[in-house]
Amino acid sequence: MNLTQPVLSARDLRRAYLVAGAPVEAVRGLSLDVHPGEWVAVVGPSGCGKSTLLNLLGAIDRPTSGQLLIRGRDVAVMDDAEATRFRLTGIGFVFQRFYLMPTLSAAENVELPMAEAKRPRAEREARAKELLTYVGLGARTDHRPFQLSGGEQQRVAVARALANRPALLLADEPTGELDARTGEEMIALFDRLNRDGTTIVTVTHDEELAQAARRVIHMRDGVIVDDQVRRPLESVARPA
Repeated sequence: MNLTQPVLSARDLRRAYLVAGAPVEAVRGLSLDVHPGEWVAVVGPSGCGKSTLLNLLGAIDRPTSGQLLIRGRDVAVMDDAEATRFRLTGIGFVFQRFYLMPTLSAAENVELPMAEAKRPRAEREARAKELLTYVGLGARTDHRPFQLSGGEQQRVAVARALANRPALLLADEPTGELDARTGEEMIALFDRLNRDGTTIVTVTHDEELAQAARRVIHMRDGVIVDDQVRRPLESVARPA
């Protein structure tokens, strides 16, 4: 794996919204590189622009100006169809609320993004079983969300995010709905994912989650005010 080429590269990224008829910039000229194998935690007070930044990095929203390259592709200029396809195959998402389909089993929830990507059924089933085993739910593949604890549901959501082998995993407050003990277990899972080669960007208020990351970025008023590497990037294994 070439660690010198960023998975993600943002240059002078800006996002403005109209508020009462006047433009308000949520992200103001932000530049950022994330390399393969990094785990970056973005922290800051509410309203500092970190969730807007995550939406931009995930091609959910488009910047008002600036350049955003993910795996060398400028997602800022993609049309809606291109952005949808790119999100499906290139980026994995984990949210504070799990957003699992309540009528589907754990395995079927993990299979969903692969079905959308037109993967063969046998491949989907094998991959779902592999991922659920990886996150510690190999014995609960047939359980529906209401039969799972909050932590187990979030593990299913992590497995689903990894289904199409994305280059980048984005997580928005992934411990926000969990109690302290379950949150610690989720942090340990993210640490394992990263040690196995998954590139991660998390947005969080959870100090324990932030301190577990390799790199911590502090935002305020739409800009990066501090960028600290806590653990140097070592050689990484293959992603899950």
